[in-house]
Amino acid sequence: MAHSHSHSHNHHHHHTKNKRALLISFFIIASFVIIVFIGGLLTNSLTLLSDAGHMLSDALSLGIGLLAFKLGEKAVNSKMTFGYQRLEILAALFNGILLVGIALVIIYEALQRLANPEEISSLGMLAVAITGAIVNIIVAFILTRADTRENINLRAAFMHVMGDLLGSVGAIIASILILLFGWSIADPIASLFISIIILRNGFEITTISFHVLMEGIPMNMDVKKIQDSLLNIQGVVGLHDFHMWSITSDFPTVSCHLEIVRNEHDKVIKEALKILHDDFHIEHATIQVERVSAQLDQYEHHRCNSYTKL
Repeated sequence: MAHSHSHSHNHHHHHTKNKRALLISFFIIASFVIIVFIGGLLTNSLTLLSDAGHMLSDALSLGIGLLAFKLGEKAVNSKMTFGYQRLEILAALFNGILLVGIALVIIYEALQRLANPEEISSLGMLAVAITGAIVNIIVAFILTRADTRENINLRAAFMHVMGDLLGSVGAIIASILILLFGWSIADPIASLFISIIILRNGFEITTISFHVLMEGIPMNMDVKKIQDSLLNIQGVVGLHDFHMWSITSDFPTVSCHLEIVRNEHDKVIKEALKILHDDFHIEHATIQVERVSAQLDQYEHHRCNSYTKL
């Protein structure tokens, strides 16, 4: 019986760039929240106030993301063998729930205003909305330079900002309609549009975060293909106790037992790790290799996820 454990730190390759993108974006968004909020109060625009609320959640999202990155840098210790990297997922879960809560508040206020439209200062609303759109475009560009595809925390922040951008566009359209036609009802309608976007993003981020915390299979991984590749290694005749999960969004992990017929433990382990790393970008794996003849019947009931080569 043999064990092998491979863990590369390549998943930290983009760490500095991701942290820098979050830091710059945080300062830009946080400084602009007050402007949008004051603009919403002065113009009496629910759309701008909802946009300010969304931008506040952006700032919190970015700030919590920075905190998660910082705490994630803490060294592994005897109580935390994977360190604090999963804080990233907890931060994303908080962001998702926060988005849902903000969306529900906006929907309630919008429905109130639909029944009783209020007068809006359309020129001021238009000026603040255009400025907000420009700020969101700048922040979105900064975040696209980071790892928004694989890192769930950055993805959450990016989705916040894109929702904000769409909200700013909605505010621009609403302010133009009010300015040209006096349609005050356009303001609560635009805020409802923003809330739907926020709600959708919130549910998606929350669902993804929950999936990771429940140690579900990484969504971008084809488990059947991974199992078939391991079973196709020369000398391997079976596979069992296969488990796959994520420590954090860019840290997939695999553990399994490979059954062999000849005493080629080291060769099989080396090939298995190479396949996982080169073909599936899995840098953390724990593999146990065992002779078929060494398996004891009394331990058979402990086995799960058993597969054999056809």
